[in-house]
Amino acid sequence: MNTIDDSAVVEALRRQMSRAAMRQAIAAGNLANLNTPGYKAREAVFEDALNSRLEEEGVTLRRTSDAHLAGTQASGVVTVEREGPARRDGNTVQLDTELLQMTRAAGDFAAAQTALAAKFRLVRYAISEGR
Repeated sequence: MNTIDDSAVVEALRRQMSRAAMRQAIAAGNLANLNTPGYKAREAVFEDALNSRLEEEGVTLRRTSDAHLAGTQASGVVTVEREGPARRDGNTVQLDTELLQMTRAAGDFAAAQTALAAKFRLVRYAISEGR
């Protein structure tokens, strides 16, 4: 039976917070270039980074049981130009899309932060309960 230890939980939360911060930084960069002619909006693509890394290593992922979850959890980030309609000046940044990306990233970060804070409260409780 596989168990998930505390360090794995903390590491997963750290990765989620890092990804959320990266997505928010990319959206902020896009917003900063909202009026830059010819600027192409960028986005973070985590799954592509993982897949390219796995291909380099010669590793293929597969499900060995129907009970396993499908999908991958990426460990890296690649920024790519986002496809979409361009304005007459060639800029592809859309204000609504970037604000939505920032809001989603902030929500993901807050969720991970809340879980991490709860984890540390449990540790603090366990330490203080022994006194």
